[in-house]
Amino acid sequence: MKKLSIAAFLIVSTFVFSQETKKTPERDSRDKALLVKTDPAELDAKKKAAEEKAKLPKPYDPKADAQKDIDKLIAQAKKENKNIMIQAGGNWCIWCLRFNQFVQTTPELKEMVDQNYLYYHLNFSPDNKNEKIFAQYGNPGDKYGYPVFIILDKNGKMIHVQQSDVLEQDKGYSLEKVKEFFGQWTPKS
Repeated sequence: MKKLSIAAFLIVSTFVFSQETKKTPERDSRDKALLVKTDPAELDAKKKAAEEKAKLPKPYDPKADAQKDIDKLIAQAKKENKNIMIQAGGNWCIWCLRFNQFVQTTPELKEMVDQNYLYYHLNFSPDNKNEKIFAQYGNPGDKYGYPVFIILDKNGKMIHVQQSDVLEQDKGYSLEKVKEFFGQWTPKS
């Protein structure tokens, strides 16, 4: 009897497990709902960042001939005895846009930049990675991320590369740290 019960169990089990299970629409939607986890705080933060990004000026031009632009800046820097500040990044980068906005709307920073630097936004995006230009400066974006700042002297010689995260404070930048950074790399008279 025991052998018969085991045999019956095995036959029934084989039959049951060999049957194809139908997915009902309810089950399908439940499965998908389980795969997509939605954290309201995370979604809200992404929405706010997208809104902020949409409002900020977009200073990067993927169509620009960066080498030609930098060559012109070097000629101008020699005449004006200024250094060149290259802010590398892209319009896709919220921190790049925040830094640009911070400098442009903070009078004492704007004044420091205008007096001591020629400022250039070097684009890095899928549309134009400017690989040859970045290679000239050791590909700092690969090392530090974006934005990254490349300081050239008036002759076009790279004198410093600055990662941006050390200048950050909360969801923006520290006025004191940015002032110190700009002050440290002004041209020497």
